[in-house]
This record gives sequence, structure tokens and C-alpha cells, in this order.
Amino acid sequence: MAPFLRKVQTVSGATAVQIVEKVGRQNRVLEHLGSAHTPGELAVLMEAGRRKLHVGQGELPLGLDRESLVGQAVVEHSTSRLLVEVIRGAWEHLGFDQIDDEAFFQLVLARLVEPTLMTDSRRLISELGLTPAHRNTFHAALKRCEGKDYRDRVAKACYTYAVNTAGISLLLYDVTTLYFEAEKEDDLRKVGYSKERRVDPQVVVGLLVDRAGFPLEIHCFEGNKAETQTIIPVVKAFQERHSIADMVVVADAGMLSATNLDALEEAGLRFIVGSRMTKAPEDLASHFRWHGDTAEDGEIVDTVTTRRGRPDPERVNRLAEPTWNPEEEAHQGLWRTVWQHRVKRAVRDRKTLNLQRNRALSIIEGNKTVKSARFIKTRGATRSLDEASWERALSLAGWKGYVTNIPRSMMSAGEVISSYHELWHVEQSFPMSKTDLRARPMFHHTKDAIEAHLTIVFTSLAVSRYLYQTTGYSLKRLIQALKPLQDVTINPNGHTITAAPTLNADAHKTLSNLGH
Repeated sequence: MAPFLRKVQTVSGATAVQIVEKVGRQNRVLEHLGSAHTPGELAVLMEAGRRKLHVGQGELPLGLDRESLVGQAVVEHSTSRLLVEVIRGAWEHLGFDQIDDEAFFQLVLARLVEPTLMTDSRRLISELGLTPAHRNTFHAALKRCEGKDYRDRVAKACYTYAVNTAGISLLLYDVTTLYFEAEKEDDLRKVGYSKERRVDPQVVVGLLVDRAGFPLEIHCFEGNKAETQTIIPVVKAFQERHSIADMVVVADAGMLSATNLDALEEAGLRFIVGSRMTKAPEDLASHFRWHGDTAEDGEIVDTVTTRRGRPDPERVNRLAEPTWNPEEEAHQGLWRTVWQHRVKRAVRDRKTLNLQRNRALSIIEGNKTVKSARFIKTRGATRSLDEASWERALSLAGWKGYVTNIPRSMMSAGEVISSYHELWHVEQSFPMSKTDLRARPMFHHTKDAIEAHLTIVFTSLAVSRYLYQTTGYSLKRLIQALKPLQDVTINPNGHTITAAPTLNADAHKTLSNLGH
């Protein structure tokens, strides 16, 4: 077999380059070319080895010995060409290249690779091997985002992609908050409810995605806006942008309000939302009376729930659960609700309930100074454990409900449940936007700049979700695999050499899945 080059990691951490040949089942070292401590040195040794193999002679073809070659090698330029090509390829595949704005692309590229302040984006873009736009051009690109409505163009491209892949018959909705490094509030940036219990000014962001988590619509609301008041504007904007009528919207229990469900119904939309546990005793009362409160894993109760007010007291006297029918006048004040029991959920719920009970007892005994807690009833100055509430909550452990306006004839109970559990895709997208893309904290001050920032985050999220769906790699892993693979231009003693990187397994898989 002909001789070939081999790289070997040394104990010191350097990379040794050798010319070897296969003899039987073993590799025999013909010559040790040297050890490299930098990418430049490694590229020089590899290029020298390739030329040596090519000419088949004992001396280096450049007329230099190895020591002088490595010692005087100067890295003139290095680029993460593969990484940029992969991201630009995704950009073009999604149709975002219809936005003929290189500065906007560079802002999205920087957001994907190393989220940083816009003032530092030029440094990053240069390191990746591109000629960065001027800082004034970046500021102008932010203005163009709003002036030329880039978000509308990106959203329409995302819609086209989603229609051709996962489809848009099922849409998932959720909200998050983005806070600011600012002390004062304004008309948009306001202090509001924060899951992290922050007291900084913030904005509320609503995100609509397809069933695979690919983003379709993003909207910004005042920081003190209630979550329940965000879903209708976002869904209606999506409808109007794409002239859509027939789709199912899935959201968690935080979106559940009678007003929201009525509005979705009036818009001709179907919905599946999580039911609040406060509805469980009423919805499951008949089932518990006739079947007891002991349930098997996966047991389902397909019944109805009241839109407002109390249920029919006579309902518990009927063995059969009512079948929701929107055509029946008696069901106009009802929604269909599906309840399912899971053993794993019951174990988790009981653990939580026991912790809450112990906390209540500590408060009652005076060991904690909290004013109130669950399972405590107060009469005058006396506190005691609410045993009835505790027993009722314990009987509901493991149950979860789903409210919908889709009749059984169109969707089975199992399909309702599985559709709801697609929500993890949108929940996955939000952490990605807040961690991988570092959408927060935000440093912009004007509403237009904030909206432009969200357009960049929205576009970046679409590219990252496409790459994830295509390669199976998270954005972080993909960047870790491709960014170090640099094309290096070296000048050893006046001779220019360009060396391409050696692909690792992750890079091979990524490029193969993307069709490169």
C-alpha cells in the first residue's frame, strides 16, 4: 500500500505528523515530519507531507528543512468557511436571500455563532472570514428591518417552509419575557410578571410555531401585559398574513380564559388548551361516583366542562359521560374536555402535595412566618389543616385535563392529548432563543430597535431550527463542530500555502445531512 500521512496526539498535547505505510495489519512509520502546536504549524506540516508524497523524494519540495519551515511560518488568514457556508446555505434554503441585505445576514450570522453586542459583531464577522459591514451600515440595517418590514418577508418564507414540511394544521403557542438592563419604564418596557421574579423593565413576547417547533409568528407586547391577552392578536395576525382559516391552536393552561376560547371559536379556529385543575372536581365528579377515584395508567375520561358557572347538578346521576356536540343547544355553554390519568404524574403530584402539606403544618405550628399557604384554613386567629382540601387534591393526583372545541367525530381523545403534548416544541424553542441566541437581556431603547432585534432573533431561530431538524444537532453542538475547522492561509518564507481543515465525524454528518 502507498505511504500516507497520519496525525498522532502526543503526551504534551501537540499533534505529530508522520508518513507511514501499511505493512500487514500494522502501520510502519517511514518518517516523522514534526510536531505542531498551532493550527498554522499543523497546516504547514500536512501540506509539506502531501507535497513530499506527491513528488516521492526525501527532501521537502520548498527547499527548506522542517525546522526553518515551521519556525518561520506566518498565518496570514484563517476563516471558518464551512460554518459560514452551512449557515448561508440554510439561509438560502429557507428563502431568506430574497432580502438582499448583507448587513442583515451578518447580524443574523453573529446572533447564531456568538451572540454579542452589535458593536462587537464586526470583530466576530471578521474572525469568520467575511468582510464586516460598517457599524453605520449595521444601524441602517436595523432601520430597514422596520422600514422594509423584513419580519413580514421572513414570516412568509417560514410559512412556505412549514407548509412543505410539518404543515400548519396544528400550531403551538407560548409566551416568554425579555428583560432590559434599564432602570426606567416607558410605554413598552414595563415591570410585569416574571417567572424569574425579576423587577427589571421587560417586554412580553408571544411565539407561534408549527408542530415541529419551527417559528411562524412572533410579537412583542408591553411588559405588564397579561399572558392571556396575547394569544388572540398573534393568531389573528397569522391568519391575516396568510389568509388561513382552518387550523388547530394548542396552548397551555396559562392561555385558558373564557374570553380567549370564545374569541378563537368566533374566529372559526379549533383549539386545544390545558385545563386548570380547579375544574377537575366538577368535570370528574360523575366518573368518580360511578367508578371510584382509583384509576389505571393511561385511563381517559372524555366528557364536558362548563364555559362559565357551575355544572348541571343532575349530571352526576347519569352513568354515561355526555358527548360534546356543538350542534346541540344544551351544549352551547359547554366545551369538550378530555382527562387522562398517568401513574408517573400521580407519583410526582403526590410528592408535591406532601411537600405542600408539610409546609402548611409548619406554618400552623408557628415554625414559618408565611401568612398563608395551600391546605390552611383560618377561623379568626386559629389556623388548622384543611383535611377536606388535602384529600380532594390527593384523589386528583395524576389527572390532567385538555379543553377543546373539536368534537369526537373529528379527533379522538388520544389525538387531543398527543396534539397538546407537541407543546414541548415551542417550549424548546424559547430556551433556545434565550440561551443559544441570548435574546436577553436587551440593550435597545426605542420600540423600532426592539422590534428589529426581535426580527433578528426570529430569523436566527428559524435558521437554527432548520439546522437542528436537518442535522439532528443543536445549534451549540453544530457550532462547536464547525467553527474550529478553519481554512488557513500560511506564508512560510514567502511561499503561500492554503490548507483546508480535516473534517471530524460531526462535520461529516452535518455536511452530509445538508447535502454538501
